[in-house]
Amino acid sequence: MRYRVLGRSGLEVSEVSLGCWAIGGPSWRDGESVGWSGNDDSASISGLKRAFDLGINHFDTADVYGDGHSERVIGRFLKEVPRDKVIIASKVGWFRGTAPNAMQPIHIRHQLEQSLMNLGTDYLDLHYFHNTNFGPNDLYLAEAAELMRQLQKEGKVRVIGQSGYSYGDFKRVCPVTRPDVLQFHYNAFGNQFDQPDTNLFEWAAEQNLGVVLFGPLAQGLLLDKFDPENPPKFGEGDVRASNLGFTKERLLEIRQRLVPIKERFGMEVQDLVRVAIQFALAQSPNACVIPGFKNVKQVESNAHGAGNPLNSEEVAFIRSVIQKA
Repeated sequence: MRYRVLGRSGLEVSEVSLGCWAIGGPSWRDGESVGWSGNDDSASISGLKRAFDLGINHFDTADVYGDGHSERVIGRFLKEVPRDKVIIASKVGWFRGTAPNAMQPIHIRHQLEQSLMNLGTDYLDLHYFHNTNFGPNDLYLAEAAELMRQLQKEGKVRVIGQSGYSYGDFKRVCPVTRPDVLQFHYNAFGNQFDQPDTNLFEWAAEQNLGVVLFGPLAQGLLLDKFDPENPPKFGEGDVRASNLGFTKERLLEIRQRLVPIKERFGMEVQDLVRVAIQFALAQSPNACVIPGFKNVKQVESNAHGAGNPLNSEEVAFIRSVIQKA
């Protein structure tokens, strides 16, 4: 396992870390599926332990993942490893309870205390604003940012992060939230964050910000493991049920685009795991990836994608093949 420093945050994390959304299980928000089906807590715990043994030291969760269930599973894991040997990240911003907005400061404090209780720890290494919705006209933005700084002073939060879903949103709120780490969605399919006018990697580099990338495997779509003639069916409460990437037509299209990737880098799923993970990591020396998992096998597959970087020509080749018009 190789390690990287997340920019000015000073946090040294495994380049392949773990996203813990899937181990939260099925969940819903405002009637929409926002969790994952098929999880098993014993398998999740075994996966977390195996990750630690393989050198993975950074585990990313959120208060909303399974409505706290992901945090509680990690809490069980934390009882069996030295707390100072792991980096635990959580987030606030999607679950609002009875508050008018999830970023209302008193709600942020409440959720942090609940997250700490769920995790069985007295501090978070990294605490994110999970999105950029700070209320109408950013009503709670300044107060939320001020509270997060106060939580730092109290020793309950080491590093502040900002997660978001558009370049404009990051540029709008970051001057106020002043995060040291950014988290956003990125993989070899590309998105707005690698475009000339909205290149978040370049902006983060200018500010010496750490970068944490979720979705590096595109929920498995970059691994060619789904049969287009028999698209997967997902259980209730599973966010993938609404992903149009799992249609027959899209699976066939992706399979065709992966043909030259397989020919060059290898035909096995593990070869494609390495390509997907290292493509994302190649975007910034201050970046790590947080692929998800549900069991030991997936943890081992993710971990084995580390330590074998792509060169610039290989990155350009992958981009030209996967992102072709």
